[in-house]
Amino acid sequence: MPRLMGVDIPNDRPAVVSLTYLFGVGPRIARQLCHKAGINPKARARELHEDELARLAAILDKDYVVEGQLRRQVNQNIVRLRDIGCYRGLRHRRGLPVRGQRTRTNARTRKGPKKTVAGKKGVKDLR
Repeated sequence: MPRLMGVDIPNDRPAVVSLTYLFGVGPRIARQLCHKAGINPKARARELHEDELARLAAILDKDYVVEGQLRRQVNQNIVRLRDIGCYRGLRHRRGLPVRGQRTRTNARTRKGPKKTVAGKKGVKDLR
């Protein structure tokens, strides 16, 4: 398995698809990387030579923010929002959806599994 930016990319997939396993690299950027590095996008990742991997790593390091650096940057942005106490920061702090989604129903990904609250039972009046 070729290793790029500290991540093992899959052998049996085309180079363009393998590059998308890096955090911050989608299909569009993967195509741009292949073009800039002069790599055949349809070539399998195991067919890439060391010099081609080195070119890819150099281009990624120079032109793009990916992997650990990008994760750190995203986390710092969230911490900043929390610290200044803006609406988005409060939503992050409470673990609720941040981008305006409804929470009356759905939102289970952010809120976690249901926490059932005991409701009032209809107490019958006995006389």
